[in-house]
Amino acid sequence: MIIKTARFGQITVGEMGEEIITIPQGLLGFPDFTKYCLVDPIDETLILWLQSIENPDLSFPVLEPKIFKPDYHARLSALELRELNLANLSQSAVFTVLTIPEDISLMTANLKAPIVINLKEQIAKQVVLQENDFSIKHPMFKELRIHLVTIASQKRILGGEISDTPACVPVPIKSIPPSLTVKNL
Repeated sequence: MIIKTARFGQITVGEMGEEIITIPQGLLGFPDFTKYCLVDPIDETLILWLQSIENPDLSFPVLEPKIFKPDYHARLSALELRELNLANLSQSAVFTVLTIPEDISLMTANLKAPIVINLKEQIAKQVVLQENDFSIKHPMFKELRIHLVTIASQKRILGGEISDTPACVPVPIKSIPPSLTVKNL
């Protein structure tokens, strides 16, 4: 299936739906849009984009929070776990929504309301965590930059490969490694 997007042009999502995530309640502020896919722009930043399948203009930069905050944990209530049909916590991935201003050094992550994905069922929910120590505008550019420099150094040491992959690709949901950041309340 071909999806038209404002940011990436046309992308092809597999007919079997392996790249489609259903967010039954939508994202905060966008309850009417429930079908998304993760798009990897193949640009060395580790940032993925949560692209609406229903609205070509709607996409959100997302990033796994362990990359810039290794001690991050999303504690979900029993109700949230049921809504996600998440019996096994190791079948989940967690992403934070980023805000990327013109000055990217001021980039922030919303740690208070992460998107939790049940990788097996391909359903997700944006949850508002009860912990008060999480910010909706957590500065994280410095930590991300350090992580990217480390990756670049390792590629140079290992003789990184040049790839013929397209400019951007939808990510098969079941290929995403579990985050291991979801905990019970």
